[in-house]
Amino acid sequence: MKTRITELLGIEHPIIQGGMAWVAEHHLAAAVSEAGGLGLIGGANAPAEVVREEIRKAKALTNKPIGVNVMLLSPHAAEVAKVVVEEGIKVVTTGAGTPEKYMDMWKAAGIKVIPVVASVALAKRMERYGADAIVAEGCESGGHIGEQTTMTLVPQVADAVSIPVIAAGGIGDGRGIAAVFMLGAEAVQLGTRFVVSKESIVHENYKQRIIKAKDIDSAVTGRTHGHPVRSLRNQMTREYARLEQEGKSFEELEYITLGTLRKAVQEGDITNGTVMAGQIAGMIEKEQTCKEMIEEMMEQAETLLGR
Repeated sequence: MKTRITELLGIEHPIIQGGMAWVAEHHLAAAVSEAGGLGLIGGANAPAEVVREEIRKAKALTNKPIGVNVMLLSPHAAEVAKVVVEEGIKVVTTGAGTPEKYMDMWKAAGIKVIPVVASVALAKRMERYGADAIVAEGCESGGHIGEQTTMTLVPQVADAVSIPVIAAGGIGDGRGIAAVFMLGAEAVQLGTRFVVSKESIVHENYKQRIIKAKDIDSAVTGRTHGHPVRSLRNQMTREYARLEQEGKSFEELEYITLGTLRKAVQEGDITNGTVMAGQIAGMIEKEQTCKEMIEEMMEQAETLLGR
């Protein structure tokens, strides 16, 4: 399936893997790229040299294009921004802020810059500053979210900008891909589905929690302080919700979540850890390789789109 995104990024399928903290490392990124999508290394809060090492390890596993997600709120963002240039990365996605101050440096290096946005206003601003494409991410996604749903955000962003739009949030199979293509997207970004891939280094407990999830198992915490995060319900989300109702400060609430994502991903603590996952968790029923996932989704999407 050829779109402006497959042409822009030099990939076979219009599927991008999300740059999930603690999850999007070299094994997963390389597997997605090898399967014809675009794998991403998630910069998250990692120091620049850790990101450099991840890039090099991914390149050792595939000669297909890989990208890096730069989390702009990270204290290491400026150094990571330089590392992607030094390591010859050709695609960067950005989150948690705007990449304007790095745009000239990245453009000079021939890097395609794709910001993740949750509003039309930010999408238009990013286009003005030279973004090559936009990820319009709805609140169905896991992790930090905005307020707009994918169903409403994608068509409005597609109408507002002339650069290609990538849809994210609430997409987990070929039906979702076909649906957002109808809304004006030219590719999708997936996170939760790839978390349970065979190549994902996520703890088995975390994978099984997603596989066993029901449609109503998703919860959003942090709305009162303007920092909503979507994850699967557990002891930690219940405790957070209780403290939020008591009117605890943002700092106090942040303290109880410190290190909890790593605890869930690496140690398998799905009771007190943060099990970030999107609302599509209830649709995921099995572990597969990235290649199997991508081929299955693309076959379904192409059939539905009559291609």
